[in-house]
Amino acid sequence: MQSDNEVEIQSLLHRLITDVQEISVLWQLAVLLASLGLAWLLQKQLRQRISPEGSAGRTLNISMNSLSRLLFPLLALALVIVGREALGHWYSTHLLNIVIPLLFALALIRAAVYILRRVFSSQDWLRPWERFIGWVVWIGLVLHITGLLPEILTFFDDISFHIGKQRLSVLMIVQGILAFTISMLLALWLASSFEARIMQAAALNINQRVILSKVTRTLLILLGVLVALPMVGVDITVLSVFGGALGVGLGLGLQKIASNYISGFIILLDHSLHIGDVVTVDNRKGEVTSLTTRYVVLKIDDGTEALIPNDTFITSTVISQTYSDHRLRLILPFQIGYASPVEAAMKIILDAAKKQPNILADPEPLVILKEFADSGINLELIIWIENPEGGALRLRSSLNLEIWSEFQKHGIEIPFPQREVRLVRPAKFEN
Repeated sequence: MQSDNEVEIQSLLHRLITDVQEISVLWQLAVLLASLGLAWLLQKQLRQRISPEGSAGRTLNISMNSLSRLLFPLLALALVIVGREALGHWYSTHLLNIVIPLLFALALIRAAVYILRRVFSSQDWLRPWERFIGWVVWIGLVLHITGLLPEILTFFDDISFHIGKQRLSVLMIVQGILAFTISMLLALWLASSFEARIMQAAALNINQRVILSKVTRTLLILLGVLVALPMVGVDITVLSVFGGALGVGLGLGLQKIASNYISGFIILLDHSLHIGDVVTVDNRKGEVTSLTTRYVVLKIDDGTEALIPNDTFITSTVISQTYSDHRLRLILPFQIGYASPVEAAMKIILDAAKKQPNILADPEPLVILKEFADSGINLELIIWIENPEGGALRLRSSLNLEIWSEFQKHGIEIPFPQREVRLVRPAKFEN
C-alpha cells in the first residue's frame, strides 16, 4: 500500500501536469521569474553597497561573495512565498508548491557553506565537505518528495540497543551528532562575526579588543555546548560531575594549560604586552605579532616565528624595547687609525647619520671619542630611532656603507690589529 505522503505527492504532480494546460501555470511562471529577477537585483544592489578595498577588504570580499550567494535563494524563497499567497486567491499554485522546497534546500546548502567558510579560514579541505552537504540535502529532498524519507527514518530508529535503562538507536545517534555539530558551528560562526566587529572598533585599544574577542568566543562556545547537550540527550546535571573531574585533572596534569590560559588574560588585562612590541624573552628577541589564549607569537629577525607560552611572560624577565616608548637608542662603534684626522672622521659619521630619515633629530645624533685603543681610536655614534621593528639591521648597513664610502674619499684609515716586533741584539761579554 502507498503511504499518505506518496499519495499526496502523486496527487500534487498529477494536478501540476493537469494545470500545465491552464493559464494558472503562466501566472505561476510569471511569479517565479519575477521573484528570481527581483532577488538577483536586490543581491546585486547589496553587493555594490559594500565594496571593500585593501588586504582586509579582500578577505571581507570573500565573505561577501559567500553571503551574496546565500542571500539569493533566501530572497527568492521569501518572494515566491509571498507571490504564492497572493496568487492563491485566484489560481492554484501547485508549481510554486514544488519550487519552494527546492529553494529552501538551495538556501540550506549555501547557509551551511557560508557558516563553514566563516568559521574555518582554509578553503581547500572544505570543498569535499561542501559537496557532501549538497548531496545530503538534495538526496533528503528527493526522499521527502517521493515519500520514502519517513520509512527510512523508521528503519534506522528500529536499529537500537540499550545502555542501562537508556535506549539508543542509530537515528538518535545521528540526530545527536548533527545537532551538536550545528550548535557548535553556529557558536563558532557568531564568535567569528563578533570578533571581526570587535577587532575593527577604533575606540578600543588592541589589548581590549583581543580580551573582548577571546571572552566572547569562550562564552559563545560554552553556550553552544550547553544548548547542544540537551539536544543530544545528555542531562546538564552531569556537568557537575564533569566539573569535579576537570578540577582533579587541573590539579594533576593540566596545570600548564590552565596557567597559560589565565596568564594570557593577565597579559592582556595589565597591558604589559601589545601587538607590535619588540621584546626579548627566553633568549629570543623579536616582534609580537599575535596574542592567543595559550601562547604569544614572536617573529624573529630571520623570519622564523616562536610560539612562547603565556606563563613564560609572567614568570620570566621580559626586556621590552617598546614598553613605554617606541624610541630606541643604538650605539654604533667605529675605529680609525692614529694617522687619520679625528675631527674629519667624526664629522663624516655625524653627517651620514643626519642623512638617514629613520634617525630621529630629537634627541639628535652624537659622535663621541670613546678611547684610545691598541690598534686605533675608538669612536661611537649614538642615535635614536622611532620604530625598531622597522629594521635596525638595514639602518646599520646603510650607515656603514655611507661612512665607508666617505672614509675612502677622505683617506681615513680603518685599522686592523697589528703588532710591531723588535729584535734586540744581545750584548757581547768578553772573557
